[in-house]
Amino acid sequence: MAFMHALRPTLVFAGLGISVLGGLLATEASAQALKVATAYKLMTLDPHYADLNENTSLLSHIFERLVYQDEKMEPKPGLAVSWKQLSDTRWEFKLRENVRFHDGSKFTAQDVVATVERIQHFLKPPSGGLAAYTQAITKVTAADPHTVVFETNGPSPTLPLSLASVFIVRHQANGFKTTDEMNTGSSVVGTGPYKFEGWQSGETLKLVRNDDYWAGKPGWSDVTFRIIESPAARVAALTTGEVDLADFVPARDVETLKQRGVEIESTSAARSNFLQFDVGREQLSGVADKSGNAIANPFRDVRVRKALAIATDRNFLTEKILLGYGSPASQLFPKGMPGTSGQLTVEQPDFEGAKELLAQAGFKDGFDVVVGGPGGRYPGDSDSLQAVAQNWARIGVRVQPAVAPYTVYANKLDQGEYPVWYAGCSGNTVTICLDAVLASKNDNRKTGSLNYGDYRNAPFDDMLAKAETIEVGPKRDEAVASATEFVMADYPIIPLYHFHHIAGHGQRVATYTVHPRGWTTAMQATPAEE
Repeated sequence: MAFMHALRPTLVFAGLGISVLGGLLATEASAQALKVATAYKLMTLDPHYADLNENTSLLSHIFERLVYQDEKMEPKPGLAVSWKQLSDTRWEFKLRENVRFHDGSKFTAQDVVATVERIQHFLKPPSGGLAAYTQAITKVTAADPHTVVFETNGPSPTLPLSLASVFIVRHQANGFKTTDEMNTGSSVVGTGPYKFEGWQSGETLKLVRNDDYWAGKPGWSDVTFRIIESPAARVAALTTGEVDLADFVPARDVETLKQRGVEIESTSAARSNFLQFDVGREQLSGVADKSGNAIANPFRDVRVRKALAIATDRNFLTEKILLGYGSPASQLFPKGMPGTSGQLTVEQPDFEGAKELLAQAGFKDGFDVVVGGPGGRYPGDSDSLQAVAQNWARIGVRVQPAVAPYTVYANKLDQGEYPVWYAGCSGNTVTICLDAVLASKNDNRKTGSLNYGDYRNAPFDDMLAKAETIEVGPKRDEAVASATEFVMADYPIIPLYHFHHIAGHGQRVATYTVHPRGWTTAMQATPAEE
């Protein structure tokens, strides 16, 4: 059955999400400048060069996508007003009419064709850029000025979600612009609510309002992003009024900011942080009995994995370490997002039950284990390892936390030096993380990229693969949720928490809606009336 997502005339702004609506409706009286302190260090103006939040967030003022993901991670119309699947390998997208680029040229299907061509055949960034989002596309055709047909190399039910990560650039008769040419600023032309005015790589980005924007005049006359990587410096700039908005506010600073009149907004991130086990090898370094003797890999036994899971106090992590700005996790994405299970819950620790499970598995006296993790990479990372160590000590498992700078930690993880480690995953859909973290390593399916512990569960692999053949919508979400419930019963990882993205704003901003992807944009902010 073909899936059709059409835009009703009364919802002309739906493609940009409810959160941005206030930031796009402006009057001459309310128009004012917005100053933002961001942790995102924008290093390029090329929207296709890197798949990083720095680009996804800041460049979304200038460039737009065919499909947009709203605050509930649901696909909404952007530059495309509707889309439907013509067959297993063909999709048709109807484009929005009366849209113009910042230079006055009309937006047409040829711009979509040129965008895919640039990503697939022209641009060769070291990291691969956005190639993963277009790898299923074999042909793009402009059926008419406002209709695009995509052909794929096989069933591609999530193509609309893949295109939600692709910014559309202008077709140019004289060929594509290189990344270096775009970084000069001379060719940074999109259809978005703001126009490029200037930048200093890694320092500032300046934008001015696009008065001819198709969705209505934006709420801010101009926007300046100051890249401030230090959390303390961002908080200071917000406190003194140097900026109107700051992202990635540390939870420890929230109460002080509130006392000084700063408004705080937050939401659960579309991600999770978790503990992962090496279950692939028969014997592991960093695991021993209480006398220091090597033992067989205990994590191959589901009873051991379950024991450690039910001995982990996730509520303590979110309340005491994240200071309430996090949600205890039972799965890879926060409950309520597409594809998540409403049945999985986080229970209070059961230390006696955990001891019994260890005894059944032959570890009545427990064992010693090294648990690796990064320090300062994610909110609460190193402190969480200390708390987990205290939890597991209550069931006889002595933990030696091995906290290291992220680059050192990542190298050791890649070399297989940790038996258990703290990790994380994020993406535009939960299936990205299910494929990467829990699915078996499979080069053909391109799964298991973050499955460093070589966990394998063939029935789950089959369930997930079948779920991923279903078109985006409720039936697919139900199938993905069922696969999640099935695999989590095997305790392949211990989900810890979904930390919150926290932003603060001063009185010149009336409201700000935080996006679960962590994007920071002027479109999420509504100006206060002067």
